[in-house]
Amino acid sequence: MIRELTRREEWVEAFPLLKELRTHLDLDTYLSLLEEMRPRGYRLFALEESGRMLALAGVAVMVNLYNGRHLFIYDLVTKEEERSKGYGAKLLRYLEDFARAQGCRLVELTSGVRRKEAHRFYEEKMGYTRNSWVFRKRLSPEGKEEGVK
Repeated sequence: MIRELTRREEWVEAFPLLKELRTHLDLDTYLSLLEEMRPRGYRLFALEESGRMLALAGVAVMVNLYNGRHLFIYDLVTKEEERSKGYGAKLLRYLEDFARAQGCRLVELTSGVRRKEAHRFYEEKMGYTRNSWVFRKRLSPEGKEEGVK
């Protein structure tokens, strides 16, 4: 069963699984960020079987000039000991159907450069293509950026 998690107690229940992907988060920061992201369209979906949460996805319907209306997947994680059992694919297919129902023309996500197994999953099993690089620059509060030449 796949369902949207909309209540704080559900978010707390989902935290240990999401932390497998977002290891830097503590529970309070996670809950605070969810409260800030929800009004901007962030939605959290869980795939459950026999009362156990096996996979999670955090998504938002977005609109921009290069993709038009699309579903952006911010977070997608399957419980480590349950990987390669089809749960991630099932959740991703659900999200693709959800995107179509929302009038989206594509689904987009980013994945860390070191996550080779995730890349293989997206490209070989799910038919996604790698079409861009993401560039990031951390900003210091004082405006003195490291690594700028």
